[in-house]
Amino acid sequence: MNPVKALENHGQAVWLDFLARGFVAKGDLKKLIDSDGVKGVTSNPSIFEKAIGSSDEYDAPIGKTLKAGDRPVADLFEQLAIEDIQHAADVLRPVYDELDGKDGFVSLEVSPYLAMDTKGTIAEAERLWKDVKRKNLMVKVPATAEGLPAIKHLIGEGISINITLLFSQAVYLQVAEAYLAGLEKYAGKGGDPSHVASVASFFVSRIDSMVDKELDEAIAKANDPTEKERLAALKGKVAIANAKLAYQDYKRLFSGRRWEKLAAKGAKPQRLLWASTGTKNKDYSDVLYVEELIGPDTVNTVPPATLDAFRDHGTPRDSLEENIEDAKHILAELERSGVSLDAITAALVKDGVKQFADAADKLYGAVAHKRAAVLGGGIDRQQLALGATIEKAVEKNTEEWRSSAKIRKLWQKDKSVWTGDDEDKWLGWLTSPAAADIADYEDFARRVKGQKFSDAVVLGMGGSSLGPEVLAETFAKKSGFPKLHVLDSTDPAQVRAMEQAVDIGKTLFIVSSKSGGTTEPNAMKDYFLDRVTKKIGADKAGHRFIAVTDPGSSLEKVATRQGFARIFHGEPSIGGRYSVLSPFGLVPAAAAGIDVRSLIEHALAMVRSCGPDVPPHENPGVQLGLAMGLAGLEGRDKVTIFSSQQVADFGAWAEQLIAESTGKEGKGLVPIDGEPLGEASLYGNDRFFIDIRTEGDDDKAHDDKLAALEQAGHPVARIVMKSIDHIGQEFFRFEMAVAVAGAVLGINPFNQPDVEAAKIKTRELTTAFEKSGALPAEEPAMSSDEADIYTDESNASALRKAGADGDLGSWLKAHLSRIDADDYVALLAYIERDADHIATLQDMRLKLRDTHRVATCAEFGPRFLHSTGQAYKGGPDSGVFLQITADDAKDLPVPGQKASFGVIKAAQARGDFDVLTERGRRALRVHLKGDLKSGLAMLDAAITQALS
Repeated sequence: MNPVKALENHGQAVWLDFLARGFVAKGDLKKLIDSDGVKGVTSNPSIFEKAIGSSDEYDAPIGKTLKAGDRPVADLFEQLAIEDIQHAADVLRPVYDELDGKDGFVSLEVSPYLAMDTKGTIAEAERLWKDVKRKNLMVKVPATAEGLPAIKHLIGEGISINITLLFSQAVYLQVAEAYLAGLEKYAGKGGDPSHVASVASFFVSRIDSMVDKELDEAIAKANDPTEKERLAALKGKVAIANAKLAYQDYKRLFSGRRWEKLAAKGAKPQRLLWASTGTKNKDYSDVLYVEELIGPDTVNTVPPATLDAFRDHGTPRDSLEENIEDAKHILAELERSGVSLDAITAALVKDGVKQFADAADKLYGAVAHKRAAVLGGGIDRQQLALGATIEKAVEKNTEEWRSSAKIRKLWQKDKSVWTGDDEDKWLGWLTSPAAADIADYEDFARRVKGQKFSDAVVLGMGGSSLGPEVLAETFAKKSGFPKLHVLDSTDPAQVRAMEQAVDIGKTLFIVSSKSGGTTEPNAMKDYFLDRVTKKIGADKAGHRFIAVTDPGSSLEKVATRQGFARIFHGEPSIGGRYSVLSPFGLVPAAAAGIDVRSLIEHALAMVRSCGPDVPPHENPGVQLGLAMGLAGLEGRDKVTIFSSQQVADFGAWAEQLIAESTGKEGKGLVPIDGEPLGEASLYGNDRFFIDIRTEGDDDKAHDDKLAALEQAGHPVARIVMKSIDHIGQEFFRFEMAVAVAGAVLGINPFNQPDVEAAKIKTRELTTAFEKSGALPAEEPAMSSDEADIYTDESNASALRKAGADGDLGSWLKAHLSRIDADDYVALLAYIERDADHIATLQDMRLKLRDTHRVATCAEFGPRFLHSTGQAYKGGPDSGVFLQITADDAKDLPVPGQKASFGVIKAAQARGDFDVLTERGRRALRVHLKGDLKSGLAMLDAAITQALS
């Protein structure tokens, strides 16, 4: 007789430790049931990883599933696994029916990531039981300390359980107790225990592998030949002895009054299942763990190779109860040898959990890879060319992130990923796209369209304005909807220019402030509410205003009092710079007629690609973040962003995200946006380049220069978007990347301590103005008819020693001579941000870059205060700052306030500069007098002369 089939005569069932879709579909499982009497199948992450990752048989099912809609990697795998389990269960159902539910089971494991999570294990096991919908399913739960109460609970709910990762006799007693107590609970509430089955999977070969290793070490240390012989005699014996004694416990536990009471109600005993029965030591028989563990009411689950070997040359016999005294002697001898079996089995459980988690990582990585391949252009492409040093560091950290489960911890909002401060309170951005109430935004959009507004103006700063600005600059005006504008300045000329650009009587104003107390949007709101009131009357004015703010903010109270048409609540756990995929970005998008549903759906594709179930090596956000952070640690801390024409404004949003998140505690990344790509020779070794573009938005000259940078050894990240409709993907990719980079740098990426410092200084100055009618006097270090120079005494002294005297040129020359390699120069202009002024600053920055071969920033205040200002004050001390202020040609009052827009702007400039100098930064302020155009031309000429 077939030796495998003959095991039936000894009361033992054979289960196959293998599962694959084609194996079931082609009838191979059915053949084994018929020829070998196989009565069950087990699966685990390692088995599924080999099946999915090592073949193409799952490609078509994955493609079919994704055609019905994208889904997270874990969900995608789970659907595949459930289908496989269902098919195998259906093939085994005749066995189950024939044996009246005593066998014919298929096992599906809960996620190994939940091995230390009782509640999570219970929830997933109950869900799998419900979703598989097969009576002959067994859900696998590990015999960890956290797994034991889950086992008791699940059995008590009538769910059949396969207990896995069981090594110890002592733990087996706890497992059996959990089963018995669960059955009693189930029967006690009227359940029929005859429908519940369980096996306790007792692992064997892994025990010998670890015991033998310790015995070999003891043998090597022993000097007595007799002792060496005694120790050697124990090798390959301990696992079987351990299992035989566990079987004796089984016989005792499933007899007597307690068990008989359950059995009378139809309960089935929890069989011992021998797992890990493939022989790992080639010196031992390849059927050792089958032949020596044959006995009634047991299961042996074997891999295909072991099944084939036993069929070929196995010898069935009732071996399980042979030599029980010898088994006791072997374990006693082991203990006498100083080898702790308890310690070994405890270590094996821990190692088993890790191995299964490692296998799950590989499995999800394989599924993520196939998902990305199927979706193709549905997910924006990312390519990293980092150079040998950074690439090696990324590989090392990728594995460290994987092995320590950091991406899962990040999604679980575990602040230990960062500094352990309050990071857990600021992670609402992870789920904000999925939480978006799209129907509400679509209804809002219809209402806006029905009002026939000509324009919509966002009044906000930083995170409240930069995201909407990207949308306004990226998407063309939608027919029937208002044109979207953003105002994020207190410069009187810029406020006036916005007023002139729109039809006040037909404009919707979106006042956007997370805290509600931010100076600039409140002043802008007061100004435009006054203008609208004068245009259409006080009773209607508030109806032209929308507020986006956190619940309970001062803005909410004011908006309610002033009769705003609608108040949208932000999520308090989302910081401003991470808020673009929350109401702060989606309300302006909806108002402008941008398809919010499409925006969110595309964003969710990247959310899934960066999800907790996607291992770091397949996770684009993690990979970009590791690359940025590790490059920064290598000194390449100037993150230079090139955005192609269709997404040209994206860098301004990313600039705030990077600077405000990472630039603190004297370290961080300094974003460089808007600096045109030059020849490779213009750059030092402090750059990390990111190139983002849409498909078809190509520029050969640009591409050639980028390739030259890469060839010169500079790290380059290339991102190609399918179209502008994918902009939501890039918002989330960068949010994840910056959060990861913050972890690499060892900082809290969600606070902005130095931004607050500048706000405090500004409030002090405006309060002084409210009291006296003037800002506190200040003494210039140099004064002329054209300009005044300001700085603190420390900077002034250093500059005088470097040659600064009575003219602007000497001060600029002395200041710019302080630029060192790996520094950056920031031009900080508190003037109107218009095309001419942008071009002027660009001209200045390029002269500085090309002369000194350093990174340059060209920023407008007070806009940058809520953006890059954090890095300038709190980041690395590598900045050389030139602040530019000017007399306002015509000021603009703020209704209800003493301080005008010009005064507020001046206070912001001075507060900003004071914090820079207090931080010991190399900072110089040039205040231009008279005509601004002439003053900027004069300054440009002076910079040119100073650089000559």
